[in-house]
Amino acid sequence: MNRQPTQASATKGTRPPDNNSLYQWGWSQGADWRRAIEQTAAARGDATPCSLVLFFVGRELVSDMAEIALALVQQFGTYSVLGCSAESLVAGPDEFEQTSGLAIWTATWPDASVALMHLRFQHTPDGPQLSGWPTNWPDTFSAEADTLLVLGEPFSFPAEHLLEFVAAEQAPLRVVGGMASGGTGPGENALAIAGEMVREGAVAALIQGVKSSTVVSQGCRPIGETMIVTQAERNVIYQLSGRPALVRLKELFNELPNHEKELVQQGLHLGRVVTEFKDAFEHGDFLIRNVVGIHPPDGSIVLGDFVRVGQTVRFHLRDQQTAHDDLQQLLEKHQSTADASPGGALLFTCNGRGSRLFDVPSHDARLLSQVYPNLAVAGFFAQGEIGPLGQRSFLHGFTASIVLFE
Repeated sequence: MNRQPTQASATKGTRPPDNNSLYQWGWSQGADWRRAIEQTAAARGDATPCSLVLFFVGRELVSDMAEIALALVQQFGTYSVLGCSAESLVAGPDEFEQTSGLAIWTATWPDASVALMHLRFQHTPDGPQLSGWPTNWPDTFSAEADTLLVLGEPFSFPAEHLLEFVAAEQAPLRVVGGMASGGTGPGENALAIAGEMVREGAVAALIQGVKSSTVVSQGCRPIGETMIVTQAERNVIYQLSGRPALVRLKELFNELPNHEKELVQQGLHLGRVVTEFKDAFEHGDFLIRNVVGIHPPDGSIVLGDFVRVGQTVRFHLRDQQTAHDDLQQLLEKHQSTADASPGGALLFTCNGRGSRLFDVPSHDARLLSQVYPNLAVAGFFAQGEIGPLGQRSFLHGFTASIVLFE
C-alpha cells in the first residue's frame, strides 16, 4: 500500500519526508536545483534504486541539464533518467508558470522493467525512417501493463510518425508524454537521457509490468450534428454530407446563441470520430483538431490535420468552463471505474491551458489532486501532448494528458 505523498510548498519548494519509496515528487524554484534532489531523496527515505526518474526544468536551467541528469543518476541509483525543458512546470498540486525551477518524479517498481531509448527520424527517399527503436521486442504488448513514455523535441521529431508506427507495428502499446516547450526555434529545447543532454529527437522509456491507465481531456464540447466528409483533399474539406462545408458551418452558426457565436469567432474546432464502428457517437469519441482557415470562393474549410472522405465529423467549441467540466468528469469516471487507486501520475498539459485558459491558478494539477488527494504528481506544460483515444495514441493540442500508475 502506498503512503500519502506530502504536498510541496508553492513558494519555497520544501516538503517534509514521508518515506514513501514507490512514488515521489520534488520541486525547487530558482537556480538551486540540488535542493529538489535532496528533498525527493529525503522523502523516499530509503536507498532502494529507483526504476524511473523523470525531471523537467525551466528555460533558465537548460544549460545545467546534463549536470542535473548525472546528479539524478548518482542520487537514485539508476540510469533510467529522462528529462526535458519546459515553459512551465507541474509539481504536486501546483503549476509553476513561466518560472525557473526543477520538478522531479520518481517511481520504484520491484517487478517491472524499464528500457530507455533515444529516437530519431531520418528523411530518406523512401520517407521518414525511425532509428533508435529496438528490433528484438515482441510485436504486441499488454494494453494494461505496458506504457511507452515519450518526451520529444518539437522542431526535430515528428511525433505523428512515431504514433503511426506504433499503431501499425506495436499494437496495443499505449503511448503517453509531451513535446518539450520553452524554446521558440530549433536548438532551443533540450532533452536528457541517463546522464546526458541531447538537443534533438525524442527520449523514451518502455515501462513493462506496471498497471496504468490514462485520462485525456481535450476540453471541448460538440455543437450541431454529426456529418460525413463527402469531399476532401489532405487537410481541406470541401463538402460535408453532400453540401459545401462553409455552407454547413454558416447554417450551424446562425442557429447558435450569441455567446456560442462569440466562441466560434474566437476559435472553432472539428472533431473526427476515432472509431467509426459504433451505432452512436458520444463525448470522447472525437479527436479534436483546429479549424485553421476558411476559403469562401470554393466553400471549403481548412483543418490542422489530414481528413479522409467517409469520416464522421462534428464541430466543437472550447472555453474554460467546458475544459473544466470535461477534465472533472473524466477524472471522476476514472475514479469510479478504476480497480485500485493510483499511487503516482504524470501530467502533460498544454502550454495554452493554465492561466491562458483558466481564471484560477494551477487548474489541472489541483483538480487532479482533488480527485486523488494521495497522488504523487509531476509534469510540465507541453508544446503538444501525447495520449490515447480509443485503441491508439495521438498528438493533441490544448489537452491535458494524464497517465496514472497503480
